[in-house]
Amino acid sequence: MPKKIFNQKLMRSNITALVLTAVLTAVVGEFKVIPFSGEVFRFGMGSIVYFLLFLIRPPASPILTGFVTGITVVCFRLLMDMRLEAFNIFASLNNHLPTFLFYFLFALGVSIINIEKYKTFPLLLGACAALFDFVGNSAEFLMRDLLLHRGGLNVKDLALVSGVALFRSYFVVGLYSSITISEQKKRMQEMLGVGSELYAETLYLQKSMNHIEQITASSHDLYRKLKKENLLTLSVQALAIAQEIHEVKKDSQRILSGLSKITNVKRHDAFLLSELLGFVVTANEKYSELLNKTITLRLSATVDFETDQHIPLLALLNNLTANAVESIADTGEIDFELYEDEERICIKIKDSGKGIAKEDVPIIFEPGYTTKFNDRGVAATGIGLSHVQEILQTLEGRIQIETLGKGTIFYVWIPIHTIRKRVE
Repeated sequence: MPKKIFNQKLMRSNITALVLTAVLTAVVGEFKVIPFSGEVFRFGMGSIVYFLLFLIRPPASPILTGFVTGITVVCFRLLMDMRLEAFNIFASLNNHLPTFLFYFLFALGVSIINIEKYKTFPLLLGACAALFDFVGNSAEFLMRDLLLHRGGLNVKDLALVSGVALFRSYFVVGLYSSITISEQKKRMQEMLGVGSELYAETLYLQKSMNHIEQITASSHDLYRKLKKENLLTLSVQALAIAQEIHEVKKDSQRILSGLSKITNVKRHDAFLLSELLGFVVTANEKYSELLNKTITLRLSATVDFETDQHIPLLALLNNLTANAVESIADTGEIDFELYEDEERICIKIKDSGKGIAKEDVPIIFEPGYTTKFNDRGVAATGIGLSHVQEILQTLEGRIQIETLGKGTIFYVWIPIHTIRKRVE
């Protein structure tokens, strides 16, 4: 994208954000509390929205935003006053013009501290905002007092202004923190989902590389035998095949190295088992909606602890649950049960799908096994359950299947010591 076009789009975006802040603040500001006699001073919701928008999308120029917002709020209140029969332009200006000071001074304070640096320190951010709120409100009150010739701020008034400043500022900071935490959790779920898929593919790639190694050795052995038999043309072809396979192996090693680094980095964090199952439930609720199915997923747990093996566990559980979702025709249920059984964790996954034929149970974990075909009759890859078996081997666990008249139950047993996070 040319730099000129990019700058134009950025300018339009900044202007849109500025106008939105000014208009929303003015409109929401009409929801207010009037602590003093008459309507000379009020605490409106507009300042809450104003500060929250500053946090969500810091303006390119806080001072300009404060200036425009202040003017917009004053003009909006003048328009509201024009509906009154006893409207007096000068009285209305004297009453509302001081409001400009609050928004301008608040924005001036925000521009001084560089608000982005304080977002990770909510207590300090709330204190700074409370200070700007107090200064702005005090300046507004004093200017209005000067214009309307009223009594100045007394100790009681100052205490009220201070209390409202503290409450309003920390309320906004808390609300913003809740929003960001929710977004971070959502991103974390997405990252963990990708990480678990990469982990499963890493196991599959590792297994494939062992096969590649065997094929390379066999091809090279064939080359030596053909050469010994003086079959030069065929021996050259065999050597070329061995060399090509060796190149494939080197490429696979580079890919495997990159994937391993990603999954190992992600595994440094720790999550509760109940959190992981919650992620699985959420992800597969969305998956069932994508398939236009109505599936109820239920979760119960009688044991819980932190694990740093969340990537392999998510890969395992997502594979089993996705298979359960796919086995259900239109509507059904999937129940998760987590409990402890003799130093092992048992994860029970029961679905109301079409079930598995008893004769197929011994072979469902073999690579290539599948009962799923697309609209053109092409079989699925059938690597999901083989992944489950590979993961369980690394975790020293095992799996058992119980077939029902309608549906299937998977029992997954994993030794607690292999997945519980060790206290350092």
